Amino acid sequence: MLLPALLSLLLTVPTPLTRTVTVPLAPADWRTPFERGNGNTTATYDECIAYYQRLDAAYPEIQLSEAGTTCSGRPLHVVVVSADGDMEPASLRAKGRRIVFIQNGIHPGEPEGIDASLMLARDYVQKKALRRQLDDVVLVIIPIYNVGGALNRNSSTRTNQNGPESYGFRGNARNLDLNRDYIKQDSRNARSFAALFQRWQPDVYIDTHTSNGADYQYTLTLIATQKDKLHPALSQYMQRDLLPALYGGMDKQKWYLSPYVDFAGRTPDARGLTGFLESPRYSTGYTTLFNTIGFVTETHMLKAYTPRVRATYDFLSLLIGIVQQQKAALATARTEAVRLSQQQQEFALGWRLDTTQAERFTFRGYEGKTRPSDVSGQPRLYYDRKAPFTKSIPYYNTFVPTAKVQRPRAYVLPQAWGEVAERLRLSGVQLRQLSMDTVINGETYYIQDYKTSPRPYEGHYLHSGVQVLSVRQPRQLLRGDYYISLSQPAARYLIETLEPQATDSFFAWGFFDSILQQKEYFSDYVFEDLAANLLRQKPELQAQLNQKKQADPAFAASGSAQLDWLYRQSDHYEPSHLRYPVLRVL
Repeated sequence: MLLPALLSLLLTVPTPLTRTVTVPLAPADWRTPFERGNGNTTATYDECIAYYQRLDAAYPEIQLSEAGTTCSGRPLHVVVVSADGDMEPASLRAKGRRIVFIQNGIHPGEPEGIDASLMLARDYVQKKALRRQLDDVVLVIIPIYNVGGALNRNSSTRTNQNGPESYGFRGNARNLDLNRDYIKQDSRNARSFAALFQRWQPDVYIDTHTSNGADYQYTLTLIATQKDKLHPALSQYMQRDLLPALYGGMDKQKWYLSPYVDFAGRTPDARGLTGFLESPRYSTGYTTLFNTIGFVTETHMLKAYTPRVRATYDFLSLLIGIVQQQKAALATARTEAVRLSQQQQEFALGWRLDTTQAERFTFRGYEGKTRPSDVSGQPRLYYDRKAPFTKSIPYYNTFVPTAKVQRPRAYVLPQAWGEVAERLRLSGVQLRQLSMDTVINGETYYIQDYKTSPRPYEGHYLHSGVQVLSVRQPRQLLRGDYYISLSQPAARYLIETLEPQATDSFFAWGFFDSILQQKEYFSDYVFEDLAANLLRQKPELQAQLNQKKQADPAFAASGSAQLDWLYRQSDHYEPSHLRYPVLRVL
């Protein structure tokens, strides 16, 4: 009797199996590896690229792509953040967009920029207040430049650094410091970077780092392109508008900013700070040659990792906002610098600090004191964090040229030096090959003197103190040799790489070392008779020899030295010895 009633009840009351339940989807977790960690971890290479791949898939405003190779065999990646999805540099420049280029992980043990940029790219597409800045600014980000170093992960090589727990290594897969490789381009990384940089031609470039050195109150310090090396039109804008806005903006966020703490005294306050002179081997020294304002952020090694990342993020975000606000002034200054560079006739090849000129800077430091070393028992320096101070100290940041050169009309590079030609092309230089053998009258340098480092530096025995003798003479050139006009945007780059006296010239880096060695010589007992006959034929040469002997007793006492001198005055001496192969066309 109960069965019909039970059946009736089941037919009239809905069961859970017949109900439709809508379960809300969990929001996507867009936290970066750093944000998901304990505040003392940094993204690995694979985690970093995977996160950008997610952003690329989710947002049309973000594009991740490969931009060449690296010494590790892995690609160099580049991320573009563009509000309208336009990822073409020429098109974006035509729209008047300012291009900000951020490079991270050149030293992967200094990873703050890696983590900050992951958050930054996300926030610029997810936060309305930031998205508005992308109406006028495009971000170009290298997630990790030193891929090989990032893959070589450890927890011990950054001896002086307070976190993160593990990180990459300074040297790349070839054990090169990539922040010394922008001119010589021994690494595939640097060659890929040069092509990428020339494609984008950014207005502002930032390279993110962590500092070593003194202890002080700042979480982040800043290297700005040295004001005297930057073209005056651009330098004036940077000093008048851009730097004050950066310093003021960081102060408002309580990230008090200081110039990079480079100093000559025992402590920063002893004799003051000195400006950092970035020659073109460094990233911002290279970018300066193309009228790009460069910055290096240096977070302080002893501060905890989380505030270092946050300070880097806030600096990058602030800079992008200022570029958006000052877009017209920046565009005008850069256009003027490019225009005037084409008219510039005299260029500096070397610089020195002018210690007679100093600004005053209010520095926030800690007292430097001494106490007996627990290791040696000798007095050792330490910074007393219980004794902070704020005081005005000198800041020496004026540099003056030590050598100058007049702009030639062109250079001619013999095709034999193909590795130099390759580097010129990567840096945007226009080369034209001669269509026939020809003779060109021009200015030839002969290397008179130079000094060479006794130990290798970044794979080279670097030359310095170069002195040349300039001779105007006709030179036989061959079909296929490279004629390089100076009427092109890369003019300053050409002068600082092809003038042998320049600090980071290709000669200084040893690309032309084969000219420094004689290929032919003589046997003393044979040349004795030839030399005697030469003196009989040329009395004026005998007079010069006599003068040298009178002026130099050591020379007068050395028969071999006198024979060598006569050999160099004769037609037997090879004309290519010490002759710099690049011809200056005047």
